[in-house]
Amino acid sequence: MNIGVFDRIIRLLAGLGVVFFDYVASANWEVIFLLFGIWSVTTSVFGWCPFYRFLGLSTCPASFTIKENNSIVD
Repeated sequence: MNIGVFDRIIRLLAGLGVVFFDYVASANWEVIFLLFGIWSVTTSVFGWCPFYRFLGLSTCPASFTIKENNSIVD
């Protein structure tokens, strides 16, 4: 996860707003609005954004890294 709670809420509300705008508007940009809205809602639900990972950003306060133990027990 690389998206924090506040960021997820903003993405969810913005995505739903764009999808609603796409529903009520009749424009040539319908597909772009729909894709942007779905992208925002999807990243909000899953809490992970591939663009954040590519840029090395994270708004999630917790770090979920797995440390490997390299010691061998006989």
